[in-house]
Amino acid sequence: MTVHYDEKQQTFHLQTNRTSYVIEIAKDGYLTHRYWGERLRRYAGAIPLRYMDRAFSPNPVPADRTFSLDTLPQEYPAYGNTDFRTPAYQIQLDNGSTVTDLRYRGHRIVAGKPKLAGLPATYVENDEEADTLEIELYDELLGLTVTLSYTVFNELDAITRSVRLENRGNRELKLLRAASISVDFADDGYDMVHLAGGWANERNVLRRPLTMGLQAVDSKRGSSSHQHNPFMALVRKGADEDQGEVYGFSLVYSGNFLANVEVDQYRATRVTMGLNPFDFSWLLQPGESFQTPEAVTVYSNEGLGGMSRTYHRLYRTRLARGEFRDKERPVLINNWEATYFDFNADKIESIARKGKELGIELFVLDDGWFGKRDDDNSSLGDWFVHREKLPGGLRDLAERVTGMDMRFGLWVEPEMISVDSDLYRKHPDWCLHVPDRRRSAGRNQLILDYSRDDVCDAIIGMLSEVLSSAPVTYVKWDMNRNMTEIGSALLPPERQRETAHRYMLGLYRVMETLVTAFPHILFESCSGGGGRFDPGILHYMPQTWTSDNTDAVSRLKIQYGTSIVYPASAIGAHVSAVPNHQVHRTTPLEMRGHVAFAGNFGYELDLTAFTEEEDAIVRAQVEYYKEVRPLVQFGDFYRLLSPFEGNETAWMFVSEDRSEAFAAYYKVLAEPNAGYRSIRLKGLDPDADYRIDGLDSPVGGDELMRAGLAVPQELLFGDFRSKVWRIRKV
Repeated sequence: MTVHYDEKQQTFHLQTNRTSYVIEIAKDGYLTHRYWGERLRRYAGAIPLRYMDRAFSPNPVPADRTFSLDTLPQEYPAYGNTDFRTPAYQIQLDNGSTVTDLRYRGHRIVAGKPKLAGLPATYVENDEEADTLEIELYDELLGLTVTLSYTVFNELDAITRSVRLENRGNRELKLLRAASISVDFADDGYDMVHLAGGWANERNVLRRPLTMGLQAVDSKRGSSSHQHNPFMALVRKGADEDQGEVYGFSLVYSGNFLANVEVDQYRATRVTMGLNPFDFSWLLQPGESFQTPEAVTVYSNEGLGGMSRTYHRLYRTRLARGEFRDKERPVLINNWEATYFDFNADKIESIARKGKELGIELFVLDDGWFGKRDDDNSSLGDWFVHREKLPGGLRDLAERVTGMDMRFGLWVEPEMISVDSDLYRKHPDWCLHVPDRRRSAGRNQLILDYSRDDVCDAIIGMLSEVLSSAPVTYVKWDMNRNMTEIGSALLPPERQRETAHRYMLGLYRVMETLVTAFPHILFESCSGGGGRFDPGILHYMPQTWTSDNTDAVSRLKIQYGTSIVYPASAIGAHVSAVPNHQVHRTTPLEMRGHVAFAGNFGYELDLTAFTEEEDAIVRAQVEYYKEVRPLVQFGDFYRLLSPFEGNETAWMFVSEDRSEAFAAYYKVLAEPNAGYRSIRLKGLDPDADYRIDGLDSPVGGDELMRAGLAVPQELLFGDFRSKVWRIRKV
């Protein structure tokens, strides 16, 4: 049992193999946070709740001036009832007031993990993997029940949280805010780490000290966004990649979110994470309930690296699903940067044939195969074959490719609609829009209203027909703009601010239906690259196109930042042509391959234009990657040198039994009169010896981790140099 209730102490002690989380039912039934950190054998309350008469902190019980919610560390705080800090939730009554008062009413502990209705979430394969604590809070005046769910994964060292709000009263309630998690820390001795950037520059690792007041990251774009990822961590001062305390927060959601940190007057810190309350409300009629997305929390006393490896294991094995979760992903060739919209069946076949000769396993047909799509001005929503390009249809082309013993994949963008499309002409009300306002376009397209069941059902039908028409085994699912004019023609005025969240619920339903109906298809998500790289999508699609920026140097930061939360098995990484189409930099084919090895490997260029020398390099890259693929996709990942801190980057992958590893080193620019370089490896068995490519004799794991591995002298010279090593236990 990982959840222990002490009736005498009125405490709940949640334990994983390495962590503890403690909750206490305090005075008058208020639920308080007591401890989160390294595992405790038992909790005795050595530091009790302390009360003091604080100026300007009112008292819900007038007779006790020492008791105020404003100074109490709470589990799910409200606003308006003596706590002035950021609330976890907010309810508006029919009289316009927003004061609520939740008290403990009861709890239950169940084996396993119940599913979240309509939402992606982590899961268990048997009930012995986890226990779930459900604590029921109740506002007697409103008839509002709030159930806090905590699932404790023992072996995976993570605790997930979510909240269900139910209107059991007789009046209408309007939900204005509903966070998935709130945690009150006793002090502010932390830095905040988050992942920020923009299109083609996703997930830069940013670290800044907490200050009094508010600091936050969020998205109001209708997706998790390129700009901010739904993740943040509090990191103790002095903690780094390998040591020190780290508290991670990750939201399993793909839409508007808010991760907020507030340091109060007493330097206590409150973290809240969940749906963004901006432009959000949700009506709860009597008998109705609302489920928040899941937040996944991880505590590590082994720095950011320890936190990352916990997220990697959990998300790789208990968030991603389906037959491809544990399968090696194929090496692919995508035609987008080779042809853009200008192709025909013969050109596609020639690229695929060259790929087969070089050992590539999958061909992916990108944008332009449907409707009358010759540029990005038309045809989204018209999911039928462009007969001028593919006169034999999709099946003919797919069978040409599969006839070479290659797999065939397809690009789609089913959340979008072009004004110049048969679908828009037939159903102009099917897009997100607001009456009497212009319909702003992005990339010449509008967004279909997935809050509508009829739209979702139509897309399911269209895509099912396409995917059944040819031997498709891979789908790249794109989404190339963010939401504006967020409104739905079917929702009444009082529910218009539900549109963005209802859209996500509709999207998840569509994805769930399709991945269930086509289990043999490997789905990869995309949103202009990494604009929706989040845990919510990973529940349906086990890998994501990491960024539209395929430049090897840029990808060092993008892939390093992505690895803070997400496993390499989720990272799509391709070799593209030079000069690079996004930044116009020219890097060696060797380095481009070495960078792309650290994910799901592939190519995005015209293979038919290669020289014999380039053919030989690619053939060798494909062969090498197939050898290290199990390590990359299923091994433990260690960051060695950060591209955010210097001119070099290094990382490595280690098998679970530590019998083999794959390491990579990259240098961006040459330095004059540079000194010799070495890198210290991580994750090896210190008592074992390892044989390394290029070294004559085995070397001890302890020596490789404490003294290091020499970077070859020839890498001192020239820009954009790289080196990879295979490491095997003797």
